Amino acid sequence: MSPSKPKSLPLSIDPTQKRMARAQFGALCYRVEEGVVQVLLITSRRTKRWIVPKGWPEHGLTPAESAANEAREEAGVTGKVKQRPIGVYSYEKNVNNADSFPCIVTLYALKVKKQSDAYPEESERQRQWFCCEEAASRVAEPELARLIKAFAP
Repeated sequence: MSPSKPKSLPLSIDPTQKRMARAQFGALCYRVEEGVVQVLLITSRRTKRWIVPKGWPEHGLTPAESAANEAREEAGVTGKVKQRPIGVYSYEKNVNNADSFPCIVTLYALKVKKQSDAYPEESERQRQWFCCEEAASRVAEPELARLIKAFAP
């Protein structure tokens, strides 16, 4: 007896691989103001929850460079990115309000040198600086919150 074929989904995700974790790279954008470490959070496009800039691997870029590119596109910041990750966290990526799949994000610290007023996703997101404790309380992912709380540049 052959296994039954999975129901088709109204998504572009292969139903046989929908639970396979996808890799993403993220940037923990930070600055130090009067001795206090601050972290930049942005809102997600659809749900408007607080997140860090993150995205898919980009051809020709190292993971750290991909993370830095996401910070530029999504938050309008540039700076010096560390090549060694500070940690990893996971979350469920919701797709078209119909399904989700797991993502594993490798997080890189990016010391912000410049913050631009104009950037590719400025009309789609908000951005705000928080102290580490406050930033950790704003994000939904417990593993990300722990990384933010423990962050010491």
